[in-house]
Amino acid sequence: MFSDLVGSTALSARLDPEDLRELISAYQKCVAETVQRFGGFVAKYMGDGALVYFGYPQAHEDDAEGAVRAGLELISAVSALNASAPLQTRIGIATGLVVVGDLIGSGEAQERGIVGETPSLAARLQGIAKPDTVLVAESTRRLLGNLFDLEDLGAKDLKGIAGPMRAWVALRPSTVESRFEAGIGKSRIAEAMHERLDAEPHTRLRFFCSPYHQDSALYPAIAQLERAALSPRGHAGATAYQAGGATSAGDE
Repeated sequence: MFSDLVGSTALSARLDPEDLRELISAYQKCVAETVQRFGGFVAKYMGDGALVYFGYPQAHEDDAEGAVRAGLELISAVSALNASAPLQTRIGIATGLVVVGDLIGSGEAQERGIVGETPSLAARLQGIAKPDTVLVAESTRRLLGNLFDLEDLGAKDLKGIAGPMRAWVALRPSTVESRFEAGIGKSRIAEAMHERLDAEPHTRLRFFCSPYHQDSALYPAIAQLERAALSPRGHAGATAYQAGGATSAGDE
């Protein structure tokens, strides 16, 4: 993920260097605190920009989802900063294979060298994003499923990237009933029970937890009520109920 503060050049012309440094520091702190909540790692700051990795140094099964959630949250967090002028950011997200090499540099400038097109693609997407917008590459969109409401921008020509690249705007998290598919554990048992009850009159209620809402009390129940309120028939369709704590492993 590549994030950039909008209008920093104009701000530098209006603000004293000390005030600008304070503003950039507040922005960088906001980036670090936000992405860390979603499993991101700030690789380096580049003036008013930040390069963030999801999947390194620790990989998660939902890194693509975490990156987009972090991007959307970062837009809100930056706009809420107590600054002398309203602040906006734009964000590009891409997914792909990279090679992480040895440490280079020294002191605060020390970082691990990374080889691959993915960081460059994220930076190029950020460059064409509108203020307060999260732009994702097709490679990321394929991993998101129906977790977010997305707007297709079509193929874009990006400097330094071979061939047109399809881009999508991440608008907001969607209100999907479930993000999981049954595997061989609890979810499979629940799905098997549902299949046996399929011919019987019943109402199915599905609740699932999320690692991104573990601090929100009763989140699965609240999400179910929200889906029911949005249903044209006034109620949610739906199966087996399982209760549990916040997790990303399956239906609960």
